[in-house]
Amino acid sequence: MYAVIETGGKQYKVTNGDVVYVEKLDAENDSTVDFKVVAVSTDDGFKVGAPYVEGAKVTAKVLDTVKGKKITVFTYKPKKSSKRKMGHRQRYTKVQIEAIEA
Repeated sequence: MYAVIETGGKQYKVTNGDVVYVEKLDAENDSTVDFKVVAVSTDDGFKVGAPYVEGAKVTAKVLDTVKGKKITVFTYKPKKSSKRKMGHRQRYTKVQIEAIEA
């Protein structure tokens, strides 16, 4: 059994026990969060929502909030002697999928 969830503008395929890094959530460590289910696959078949599956829910436990790898953002305008160098580290929330209810 697996489900496709949506959070932070992205979709993730998850099963029970998976550990997934999602966009930063506004939740404390060791709390539980629920995700919107776009599609779910069970023994009975495959259901696709329009846009979400009614009555389906994925529950996950928040493990930690971490920072991703640092990237360098460099912008410039040719022939204008204008340039700017910046860094960025995206924040992620590490969650463990506990239950998929179809």
